[in-house]
Amino acid sequence: MKPKIHYTRPSISDLEVQYANDAAKNGWGENCYDYINRFEGLFKRYLGVKYAISTSSCTGALHMGMAALDIGQGDEVILADTNWIATAAPIVHLGAKPVFVDILEDSWCINPKLAEKAITENTKAIIATHIYGNLCDMGRLLAISKKYGIPVIEDSAEAIGSVYHGKRAGSMGAFGTFSFHGTKTITTGEGGMFVTNDENLYNKVLTLSNHGRVKGQSKQFWPETVGFKYKMSNIQAAVGCAQMERIEELVNRKREILNFYKQKLNKFDGVYLNPEPTGVINGAWMPTVIFNKSYDIGREELLQKYKNKNIDARVFFWPLSSLPFFEKVKNPNAYSISERAINLPSYHDMKEKDLLIVVGEIIDTIEKR
Repeated sequence: MKPKIHYTRPSISDLEVQYANDAAKNGWGENCYDYINRFEGLFKRYLGVKYAISTSSCTGALHMGMAALDIGQGDEVILADTNWIATAAPIVHLGAKPVFVDILEDSWCINPKLAEKAITENTKAIIATHIYGNLCDMGRLLAISKKYGIPVIEDSAEAIGSVYHGKRAGSMGAFGTFSFHGTKTITTGEGGMFVTNDENLYNKVLTLSNHGRVKGQSKQFWPETVGFKYKMSNIQAAVGCAQMERIEELVNRKREILNFYKQKLNKFDGVYLNPEPTGVINGAWMPTVIFNKSYDIGREELLQKYKNKNIDARVFFWPLSSLPFFEKVKNPNAYSISERAINLPSYHDMKEKDLLIVVGEIIDTIEKR
């Protein structure tokens, strides 16, 4: 069998190994936060934000951020139906209700018009998920936020490197969150980051992230409230430091891979990949191809073709409202696009011959129609 073409895996150099080894040997006692502080500093500078808190996951960052906004029982949070469960889970954990609205056909991100229409007296936040590196229409969402006094949360788990009219994903809303899972553009194995420019929100999350212990409290092991344990380890942060020192290289390679796919597939009308509107830079975490309905090319057909060639690929996210524990909602774009889309392999070390094999299967499928 031919060697497997993976859909994603991290880029780990000698630098990551060196830093992780140093943290494992020396990062204890009074040095146990050295790499964590350094990682947070590098991330703040890259995003151009005032505050950053490293976490064990993006889910944890979302959970604490929403808790700090006092979202709880009886509240509603609006989000796109096209999402991973991790975006909705903290809403449920806090006792609030996720309200699913449809996505835009071109960006696959939340439809601002429908988000505004879904606002009720119980709405406490709108989540803008920058899906697969594509950017939400933040101009319209922030205008809605200002109009109604409802915070916009940026779920930027998949959008490191994406830029909206000069501002980096995650830096525009009330707060932003990022994922460093092993599949992401930069990784710490598992991990996440909470970022904000709001000092009050930062201090609340900082307290929540440390079992409710307030920074500067002189009494040892004295919590002021019941908090969480969503902290990142120093060793993970060491890997993150090395990744951040290579961030431009890592993002640029992702963009090269997306552009390669676009160059090969843009000649086909009705075949779409991650968009990049004027004034926007797509961080290109996960190249995704969507077929016009006229092609009659479905997700399962392509998955099987790739499986036969030992190629990994991912399904486009199922609509969250299609899951059995949520109420089904009529969101036609979310349901239709997920059936005729597929995520393509895009790990940093992919060779051109492998990219050609991946794109060749798509072209073969199109030409047989």
